[in-house]
Amino acid sequence: MSAAQYASRAGRSVTLIEELAPGGQTMFIDMIENYPGFDEPIGGYDLAVKFQKQAEHFGAKIAYTSVTALKKEGNLFIAETSGDSYQAKAVILATGAKHRHLGVEGEEEYAGKGVSYCGTCDGPFFRGKKILVVGGGDTALTDAIFLSKLSEHVTIIHRKDRFRGQDNLSMQVERNKNIEVVMNHTLSKIEGDGKKVTSAVLKNLKENKEYTREFDAVFIFVGMLPQTGLLDKMILDQDGYAKTNERMETALAGLYAIGDVRDTVFRQLVTAASDGAIAAHCSSEYIDELEGMEYV
Repeated sequence: MSAAQYASRAGRSVTLIEELAPGGQTMFIDMIENYPGFDEPIGGYDLAVKFQKQAEHFGAKIAYTSVTALKKEGNLFIAETSGDSYQAKAVILATGAKHRHLGVEGEEEYAGKGVSYCGTCDGPFFRGKKILVVGGGDTALTDAIFLSKLSEHVTIIHRKDRFRGQDNLSMQVERNKNIEVVMNHTLSKIEGDGKKVTSAVLKNLKENKEYTREFDAVFIFVGMLPQTGLLDKMILDQDGYAKTNERMETALAGLYAIGDVRDTVFRQLVTAASDGAIAAHCSSEYIDELEGMEYV
């Protein structure tokens, strides 16, 4: 929606094709308190609506459908949907990435009620609380360190006997007095009182035993699933994310990727919005050059 706003404001004809509802993962965030310009927390749905109204105010049109195929013929992109097809000289891909879920009992029920997939987004709501972190990669370790600044009661569990994240991050976690490291463990179930998380059932893999511990929040970091099914594998990195330069350009001229779908070091609302503004500006320049060539 940031890209749609900037491109529309620049005088481009813009159609935003949305599968479900404008805002993506924003719609599922209960309260957002770190987006610039809001001195009080704002609901994810409310912020998404503001983005939508702003984009539509400048002329962007929203089509609610799913893109089934994207191809380029000459200098034109063709996006096929279940009903119509759309043509454009430039395409900005903002399909995002979905957090990989564990699939354990209680995970979906308490999503947004103590179950989270983003430490920087939701950590501040659990200051001083008992926090469980699940995972062993860079994201799990980084967010555990962040959460340890908010609470002295952070426990991180990992199914292996050593973390798979960077060594320096592993050492920081293991030396952190606010973080309890529990290896060879998995999460079997998340329990609550119907309104919030109250405990978790853990499994000791070495002893093959389950037991219950009290927690106020469960942060799950077991990977992301970038939504890049429309892209050629040559455009993706080894983890499946779209490769871009600082102009948000992919290897295919006229195709841009922004937000969580691209390979980036930090995935936040503010950085995704920035990506959109950059892509809109650069794609507009690309169209100018393309049209200039057509008239030569």
